[in-house]
Amino acid sequence: QVQLVESGGGLVQAGGSLRLSCAASGRTFSVYAMGWFRQAPGKEREFVARIMWNGGNTYYTDSVKGRFTISRDNAKNTVYLQMNSLKPEDTAVYYCALQERSSVGYGYWGQGTLVTVSP
Repeated sequence: QVQLVESGGGLVQAGGSLRLSCAASGRTFSVYAMGWFRQAPGKEREFVARIMWNGGNTYYTDSVKGRFTISRDNAKNTVYLQMNSLKPEDTAVYYCALQERSSVGYGYWGQGTLVTVSP
C-alpha cells in the first residue's frame, strides 16, 4: 500500500505562485511515475503534469506549459508542483497520484488540496 499526502494549497492573487507538495509513504520502492491532476468546480478531473521516477522525464498539459514545473525528490519520496503566473482558471482541487511499475495507470491518489486564484 501507498499513502499520499498533499500540502501547499491556498488562496493567491492572479500572477502569483504556489508550490504544492505530495509526500508518499509505504511501498514507495515500486514507484514508476507520479502525477498531478486537478478538478475545477463543475468540471471533470484533468491531467496537469507527470514525472517519471527514474530519469525524471516530465510531461505537461498545454495550458500549464511554461508556468508549472513538476519535480521530485527521490530521497524524500516527494513530488512537487511549482505553479507560477497563476490564473483564475487554475482554481481547482489539485490531486497527486502514483503509478506503480506493475500497473497501467495511477493506482493511488491523495486527498486533494484546494488552490484558489483570485482575479
